[in-house]
Amino acid sequence: MAASWGKSMGPQLCGELLSAYRASGARAEQAERIAFGGYADKDVYNIAAPFMDNGVEIIAGRVESRDSEHSEVVFFAEREGTWLPLADAPVLVLQDPFHCRIGGELVVGGVEIYPHPVNEGALMWRTVFYRGGDIRSLKPFFKGPDGMKDLRLVELADGSIGIFTRPQGEKGGRGKIGYARVATLDELTLDVINEAPLLVGQFAEGEWGGANEAHLLQDGRVGVLGHVAKFDEAGDRHYYPMAFLFDPADASFSVMKLIAERSRFLPGPSKRPDLQDVVFSGGLVRRADGSAVLYAGISDADAQRIVIEDPFRGL
Repeated sequence: MAASWGKSMGPQLCGELLSAYRASGARAEQAERIAFGGYADKDVYNIAAPFMDNGVEIIAGRVESRDSEHSEVVFFAEREGTWLPLADAPVLVLQDPFHCRIGGELVVGGVEIYPHPVNEGALMWRTVFYRGGDIRSLKPFFKGPDGMKDLRLVELADGSIGIFTRPQGEKGGRGKIGYARVATLDELTLDVINEAPLLVGQFAEGEWGGANEAHLLQDGRVGVLGHVAKFDEAGDRHYYPMAFLFDPADASFSVMKLIAERSRFLPGPSKRPDLQDVVFSGGLVRRADGSAVLYAGISDADAQRIVIEDPFRGL
């Protein structure tokens, strides 16, 4: 039976989404902390979903000291229940890794931070992309606009490439999702990204969100795994994993649905007190039985996975 989705009719507040999720009795079970080795004094979090590389299952994770924002993306392989750094694999000076396949090539990306060009002592960020036949042959090929995280790519049914953007500021406020399309990776430009139309009316005023992973579905639509977030009155952040459907044919999109929340995962550490209620959607492994495994960063200090109902089942 296919999941039921309605067309978006306007902005959805985090609080309303959370109430609907809790009332739905949605499946969320077998929460599990993922054991990483090789970095005893650092946290591994904001992981991507596993992928295969030359016959080896790999997880890319953000590795970082608890008191720092300066991180590396490390590729891990499992050995006897512990995920260890993969020998001879590159280490990328990035945050928040993601991956997809375009035209048979592996595309890996993450967020690069660097000194702010104007504000002394501050940092700026952008999304950086690498491509190659496998991990060890990855080469950088594109840097997104200054100040933009959560750029994601997906190969569409006709071979063209969908681009989910996440501008902030004058165009996007705290952060809204946009969409553009190009024929090939070589057509990916800053202008294409900066001029991408927004998905108007998706996030409520003062809240924000972004795409984390895009799944091409059998009918040509795209299942988007993302996050929606807000500040509370005390200034604490609340990040929720969500999903929605997007139709590249006419750029229409469905309502958003939450697919988990922090309390459904195991208790654990937090980078700061204001980040305790943060679940950062890393990736979704869809399974034939209608379930899916959600891989997530927890509280900016931990990495866990949980079994949920596949939000795109039957599609």
